Formats: sequence, structure tokens, C-alpha cells
Amino acid sequence: MAEPETLRVHIPLTLRNRGGRPRILPPKEIEVAMDRGQDARLLRAIGRAWDWRRRLERGDVNTIADLAREEGISDRYVSRVIRLAWLSPSVLERLVLRREPTVLSIFDLCGVAELPWVEQPERVFD
Repeated sequence: MAEPETLRVHIPLTLRNRGGRPRILPPKEIEVAMDRGQDARLLRAIGRAWDWRRRLERGDVNTIADLAREEGISDRYVSRVIRLAWLSPSVLERLVLRREPTVLSIFDLCGVAELPWVEQPERVFD
């Protein structure tokens, strides 16, 4: 029986308490790039999208409507933002680890996630 084709994205992060609140920190070699900053809303949206994707894949929830009901938000919002979980690994690395800014809004970025991976970096960063 053939193994299913699975893509794993590993992002080495550290969790530390700062000011009484947990904070996710990138590896030491990437910390210099944090000074440039990244929109916290975008990082939060990417994190939520990956969490929602995992919950759907594990079977914790059966549909996007169930997920939206649990989160207390609209299913339309969930179905749009969950697309961020399918951004190319190179785009995710540049956004999350290197903290490179993008001129796109979160919802524009959701639309870019539908493009082939080879086209995504130029749309996000150029």
C-alpha cells in the first residue's frame, strides 16, 4: 500500500513568557529580522488557519460550519481565512520567520493562497 503524500511544514519556534503572557519567538538566527516587525494580525490569522486545518484533518470538527460555531464567528470568515494554511512554504517562511512585510491585506493574501506555489512569492512580496 502506497504511503499518502503528506507535506509537513516545520517552523522551529520557542514559547516564552514575557510580561506574564506567552509569546512565540523564532529561532535566534531569525530574531534580528523581528526588529522590522510583522503585522500581528497577519501572524495570528496564519496561526488560526493552521489550527483550524489541523482540527478539520484530525476530525475534531466535521465541517467549517461546526468550526465557526465553536469559534463564535461566521462560517464565511472561517472559509476565507483557512486558505492561509495553504500558502507555499517559502511564503510562510518569509512571513513568519523572516518577518518580511507584505503590502497585501489578510483577505488579499487568502486569495493568493489559491494560486500555484511558484506564483505566490512574487504576488506577496513584489
